[in-house]
Amino acid sequence: MTCAAAQALIRNRHAAVLTTGPDTYDRFVRQFGTECDWPEVPVSIPVPTRDGECRLYRCAEPVFDFPN
Repeated sequence: MTCAAAQALIRNRHAAVLTTGPDTYDRFVRQFGTECDWPEVPVSIPVPTRDGECRLYRCAEPVFDFPN
């Protein structure tokens, strides 16, 4: 699947489970949506696609880096 096709699938369905390797998969969501359960938020990660690396979003707990 190309990057544009993966992004369109997620945009149209609001979320999709996609394979990320031979034996792995993950659930990807829209950047601005309500598909993540609190306290998780959409986080951008690189995903391999047919035409190269693609930035998609998955739900993850936010990481706060407070200055000392």
